Amino acid sequence: MSQPTVSIHPYFKVRPGQLEAARALLPQFVARTATEAKCRYYEFTINGDEVFCREAYADAEGTLAHLENVGALLGEMLKLSDLLRLEIHGPAAELEKLKGPLAELKPAWFAYACGVER
Repeated sequence: MSQPTVSIHPYFKVRPGQLEAARALLPQFVARTATEAKCRYYEFTINGDEVFCREAYADAEGTLAHLENVGALLGEMLKLSDLLRLEIHGPAAELEKLKGPLAELKPAWFAYACGVER
């Protein structure tokens, strides 16, 4: 049986008047991420002025490679919005590999307990 993936759950609150500019960045994020071999899924949803990215990677290394790949775009997004909440979910051993590199983002860490795999 394979291990569950590492998923990232960022919630952005777009600043007033910046929603269209933020929306314009989303296809660029998708295009960059589409090149990543360890990406399992990646998509955006919007609720009013909140943008959520649903994303997962095979492991901690894939997660870090993704963040490096989209770093400049993330910087642009953070000029238009505030990071309301960041959750990182995954196997405890993979989370440990991420805690140092992602400490400054102050995410909430969720260790995998159990689930259904198909």
